[in-house]
Amino acid sequence: MAGQQFQYDDSGNTFFYFLTSFVGLIVIPATYYLWPRDQNAEQNRLKNIRKVYGRCMWYRLRLLKPQPNIIPTVKKIVLLAGWALLLFLTYKVSKTDREYQEYNPYEVLNLDPGATVAEIKKQYRLLSLKYHPDKGGDEVMFMRIAKAYAALTDEESRKNWEEFGNPDGPQATSFGIALPAWIVDQKNSILVLLVYGLAFMVILPVVVGSWWYRSIRYSGDQILIRTTQIYTYFVYKTRNMDMKRLIMVLAGASEFDPQYNKDATSRPTDNILIPQLIREIGSINLKKNEPPLTCPYSLKARVLLLSHLARMKIPETLEEDQQFMLKKCPALLQEMVNVICQLIIMARSREEREFRAPTLASLENCMKLSQMAVQGLQQFKSPLLQLPHIEEDNLRRVSNHKKYKIKTIQDLVSLKESDRHNLLHFLEDEKYEEVMAVLGSFPYVTMDIKSQVLDDEDSNNITVGSLVTVLVKLTRQTMAEVFEKEQSICAAEEQPAEDGQGDTNKNRTKGGWQQKSKGPKKTAKSKKKKPLKKKPTPVSLSQPKQQKQKQANGVVGSEAAVKEDEEEVSDKGSDSEEEETNRDSQSEKDDGSDRDSDREQDEKQNKDDEAEWQELQQSIQRKERALLETKSKITHPVYSLYFPEEKQEWWWLYIADRKEQTLISMPYHVCTLKDMEEEEGSVYLDLVDKSKALNFKIYDDDF
Repeated sequence: MAGQQFQYDDSGNTFFYFLTSFVGLIVIPATYYLWPRDQNAEQNRLKNIRKVYGRCMWYRLRLLKPQPNIIPTVKKIVLLAGWALLLFLTYKVSKTDREYQEYNPYEVLNLDPGATVAEIKKQYRLLSLKYHPDKGGDEVMFMRIAKAYAALTDEESRKNWEEFGNPDGPQATSFGIALPAWIVDQKNSILVLLVYGLAFMVILPVVVGSWWYRSIRYSGDQILIRTTQIYTYFVYKTRNMDMKRLIMVLAGASEFDPQYNKDATSRPTDNILIPQLIREIGSINLKKNEPPLTCPYSLKARVLLLSHLARMKIPETLEEDQQFMLKKCPALLQEMVNVICQLIIMARSREEREFRAPTLASLENCMKLSQMAVQGLQQFKSPLLQLPHIEEDNLRRVSNHKKYKIKTIQDLVSLKESDRHNLLHFLEDEKYEEVMAVLGSFPYVTMDIKSQVLDDEDSNNITVGSLVTVLVKLTRQTMAEVFEKEQSICAAEEQPAEDGQGDTNKNRTKGGWQQKSKGPKKTAKSKKKKPLKKKPTPVSLSQPKQQKQKQANGVVGSEAAVKEDEEEVSDKGSDSEEEETNRDSQSEKDDGSDRDSDREQDEKQNKDDEAEWQELQQSIQRKERALLETKSKITHPVYSLYFPEEKQEWWWLYIADRKEQTLISMPYHVCTLKDMEEEEGSVYLDLVDKSKALNFKIYDDDF
């Protein structure tokens, strides 16, 4: 039986193969993920959106001349060095001779496979004269020639070559280790053990331990678990949180505590500057003893947030801390929304009356606070302050106008171009164009809602306790697109109309939003004016089939008898025969019509079943695609004058019962809405009264 041999690579050839593969597995992915991106592309993007977002804080901070950063240069140098090493190793491997190759006696004798014995002997004699040691030839080459000649002429040697690949029979199995022999050399044993011990007993445990220590402190959304615990406690304690309480709880996050977050800073000057801001704000509750809400770091975060909402100017030493705090607010508010939803689910699952779920107002206040933090506005301030060049001093000219009652941005957009220009006459032409560009970039989202019960015979019949699948299709447009539609509608209305229609066209002066809002009411009125369809007369089951069909067609037997008596017939026998034949033909027609109606009902039922099956399959495919697809969360930048970081447009989508002030479906955070998005979810409707109205609401976290 053949033995086994283990040997290290003395020449180092196989080690090059191993090293080339190892370096390639590191360099290729590292180049894809770590190579610095083109900075010109970002500069071009910022240049293209400058007209709209030029006054935003995040835009101005992005355009500031950055400090010299050597990290991209170091990355390029390291990656280029790795590629140089990979190319060198590839070149060494390509020049390495094959030491282990299949033994072929025909190649040794320089013969073609299948040569005859005579050709083998002739070639052997010629090579022997050339390489024989007595003739001054190569002894090693002569031994190979003799071995090849024996493998082709001797029966036993040829049999061993064909079975085992060697004329001498089975050989010992050789296992090569792709490491150079100097690694196991006794002279280098101390150095090798030192390197192994340092790598696997010091560096690796330290790296893994530090990573594990950091990871267990954060949740899946990169929020400190301690922050989640704080939010859970105070949300459970305060079932209905108003905006002041919510701001207080938000500022208690451990992300703002230097003890738990190294990025948070605490300066000695805070003891002087923070009390000054508190006196300027004037409405901060400092008496409650609720740690950590009354800790210095929490008080500082609360003051900075309130000063941001009031658009107060703060000292330069606190601006960096305020920007850090504002960048954390959207993620922290999303975590608070998750905490409220979890408590609502727990309250539904428990039968204890003491455990009360947070109110719907608390949930929506979190969403409103996210809007307020992004736009830098207080709760009851006018949303028109989101626009550039509209401030407190000139806001009264817009909101308190005698002719136009402008309270929201939608009211401003719904005006005609001439009326809008007259309303904003105090703005210069350049500023007015900038306001119009910002208005045109605002999103306009519409919802298409479809609810059905997939596992029921009648998918449109929603009953108590049904598992309802709700498919919401969100379509995003910009206000500029709606402007174009509005202008086209106005142009069509101003065209000369037919007689009797000119006055009505002149009276139509309202924008597209108001027309769309009136659309459903008009359709409802038109539906009421439509005549109701007559229902077929109910038929008792004791009547014969023929009589049922007649009544269904509106022909009664007594009426037919009256008509026959009024007719004057000369030959009664022929009349009776014709009557019998007519009855027979009528019965055949009735039977045929019954079969046709049954067939039509079956075909209709089959079509409905196929449609339901296709909808179910499409629902399953959508869920599978949602699990497999990874969409980018970069949608559209938000116009925010005072937010220090570029914010993307995200939305909350949920179903609520406004009458009972309860949440039916958990809020879904839509983060991938660019042009159109479809979201699907299933909810149980535990409604006692079917007349309750369900509000399908989409809530933005930016505007």
